[in-house]
Amino acid sequence: MSKPPIPRKAVYRLSLYHRGLQRLRANRVATVSSAALAKAAGVKPTQLRKDLSFLGQFGTRGLGYSVEALAARLTEVLGTTRLQPVILVGAGNLGAALLGYAGGFAREGFEITAAFDLEAGRRRVGDAKMPVHPISGASEFIRAHAIKLAILSVPAAAAQEVTNLLVGAGVQAILNFAPCVLQVPPHVVVNTVDLAMELENLSYFIR
Repeated sequence: MSKPPIPRKAVYRLSLYHRGLQRLRANRVATVSSAALAKAAGVKPTQLRKDLSFLGQFGTRGLGYSVEALAARLTEVLGTTRLQPVILVGAGNLGAALLGYAGGFAREGFEITAAFDLEAGRRRVGDAKMPVHPISGASEFIRAHAIKLAILSVPAAAAQEVTNLLVGAGVQAILNFAPCVLQVPPHVVVNTVDLAMELENLSYFIR
């Protein structure tokens, strides 16, 4: 019998633990306690242990977790054992900034393989080195390179239409920076980052 899928919120926390473990590896730390790793991720130790139980048996009572072994297992589960190809659609100011961070994405296991925009020939902020292709060629590229992951940074008015194009070509996961709710089939996952909404939320707490 296959294992049940890991809940979406737990997957997000696994990414937090992965980041914490990467910092520990950089500092040549060999083992870490559940309390220390949980604190670094901003969760309770009981929550961390529950999340890690989805991965199988890890950790030794009194000794903690092997940083190397746990990081390797999380890399495997999160699908970043090799560079994951990603396309970016929408190369305006935000999109160009994301292209400029392509090296940072690569260090985390994601390679932006192509960028697309309605105005492919327009000069971009930061003058990113990656060429920007016409959006008309996105479907063919997605199919030819089996792209499953896309970053969407287009205006809200165009977001749903572009999403339909991406999903129709085979994209299964979208990181959406457009300030709107996207309608997608059940097999497609969307994570939306609404920067203005995040600032609005923070504004409440500083009143």
